[in-house]
Amino acid sequence: MPLTRQELFSALADLGIKTETVDHSAVFTVAESDKVEIPLPGAHTKNLFLKDDKGALFLVIANAETRVDLKALSKRLGAGRFSFGKPELLMETLGVTPGSVTAFAVINDTANRVKIVVDEALMADETLNCHPLENTATTNIACDDLLRFIRTTGHEPRVMVLTAA
Repeated sequence: MPLTRQELFSALADLGIKTETVDHSAVFTVAESDKVEIPLPGAHTKNLFLKDDKGALFLVIANAETRVDLKALSKRLGAGRFSFGKPELLMETLGVTPGSVTAFAVINDTANRVKIVVDEALMADETLNCHPLENTATTNIACDDLLRFIRTTGHEPRVMVLTAA
């Protein structure tokens, strides 16, 4: 059973990680979130749940403004050709639905099936903003704290440039 938003917040608090969360109407895309006023500092994220043609799974956590070059990224990662993971696989591995994909969802990947890739451009800000397992809120977290959180879930985030070389 996937964790709830409150269980996520409890896990973050147990790690001594401070966050700030703002509730808002549901948003399913970066374009929709641009229309919602979210009074939080830092970069906003977009998250891509990808599967390569060899069956490997990836969660790409990018700056909302980054144009991710999937072909170049798959080559740099030594992965096969990328496609977007199906909603059923997303729920099975990360415990979220499309529109709610977030870096925080790694807490639900207890089998450690998903490789985590983080946009180097996100690390330029002190903080970033992610959905807290649901798309009706946005949570602000320090970049270093997010990386620490991801590591506590058993995943090693790979920080890299996501645009074309």
